[in-house]
Amino acid sequence: MNDSQAFRLDYWLWDRALRIILWLLLRLPYRWRVPMFGWISSRIVAPIAGYDRRVRENLAQILPDLPPQEVRRIERAVPDNVGRTMIEMYSGPEFIARAATHAPTGAGLQALQAASDAGRPIIIVTGHFGNYNAARAALIARGHVIGGLYRPLDNPWFNEHYVAAMEGIGKPMFARGRRGMGEMVKFLRGGGKLGLLIDQRMQQGAKLSFFGHEALTALSAAELALKYDALLLPVYAIRQKNGLDFDILVEAPIPPGTPEAMTQALNDSLEALVRQHPEQWFWIHRRWKP
Repeated sequence: MNDSQAFRLDYWLWDRALRIILWLLLRLPYRWRVPMFGWISSRIVAPIAGYDRRVRENLAQILPDLPPQEVRRIERAVPDNVGRTMIEMYSGPEFIARAATHAPTGAGLQALQAASDAGRPIIIVTGHFGNYNAARAALIARGHVIGGLYRPLDNPWFNEHYVAAMEGIGKPMFARGRRGMGEMVKFLRGGGKLGLLIDQRMQQGAKLSFFGHEALTALSAAELALKYDALLLPVYAIRQKNGLDFDILVEAPIPPGTPEAMTQALNDSLEALVRQHPEQWFWIHRRWKP
C-alpha cells in the first residue's frame, strides 16, 4: 500500500482471509484444488457477495426465455468457473504446464504465425470467458511473448499478489494509467503482441450491441490496430467438460474498417461463443448497466 492510500481494515481483513484460503488450497493436488475453489466460489462466496442474484438479473434481462432449470444451472456454474479461473492463475507452473499441452486451433492460426514471423504487432482480444489466461499461457508456451493490460484493484494488499500471479503466467503486464499506457504503446509499436479483454462496461465507450442490447464498449483495441497496423485477432479458451482442460480457439482476424465496425465484430464473436457456452461467461459483471 502506498502512502496516498488510507488504511482500510475491511480490505486488509479480506486479503488476509483470501491469503489463508489460497495457501491451504495450494497445498492440495491441482486436480482437487481447482474444483474445490470452484465449489467454494459457487456455494459460499457467490451467495454472500450477491453474485448469484446478479447472474439471475442479467439472464432475466438478456435471455428472458431461458427455462428456470437452465437459469439455476448457469447461476451455479458461472461463479464455479470464476473460482476455477482464479485458483488456476495462482497455481502458476502447474497451470502453465497444463495449458501448454493444449494446441491452439482455428482459422486465425496461419495469420497469427505470419504476422509474428514478420514482426507485425498483434492485438489478441478475448473476454471474461472460460479462462482467458489459459489462451495466453498456451500461446506463450509456443514462443509468443504476449503482454497484458490490467486495471489495478482497489484493494492494495490483494492487488500485490494478484499482479504477481498474472506476471507469473507471462510478462510484460501494463497497469491502466498514463505510464502503463505509454509502456504498452511502446511495446506494441516494437512489434509486440498485446492481450486485451473488451467485455466490461466502459463509461466512455461506444454504444454498441451485445446480445441485442446496448453495451458501452471500448474502441481501443480496434483503434490501436488501425493506428499501428496490428493484426486484430479474437482468441478464446473454452473450458472442457472435465473442468480442468481447454480448447484454445484462434478465430479469423477482424478486417480493417471503422473502429466501431471492428469492435462490433469482436462483440459478435464473443456473443456467438457465449451462446454456445453461457455458463462460461462472467455474467456477474454489470455489462448492460444504464
